[in-house]
Amino acid sequence: MSDNWTAVAMAFIALFLVGGIVSFYKQGLKVGAVLLAALAALATTAAVLWW
Repeated sequence: MSDNWTAVAMAFIALFLVGGIVSFYKQGLKVGAVLLAALAALATTAAVLWW
């Protein structure tokens, strides 16, 4: 498990970004929500590939 800390960190970053997506969408900032969705997808991909 000690070798996977980067993957765990990326997974937490992805979850944090998903919370940001919800927040931005509720505020009506759809462009920001789309940007955060792309970043969350990249963080999730990084976590899976690092694992």
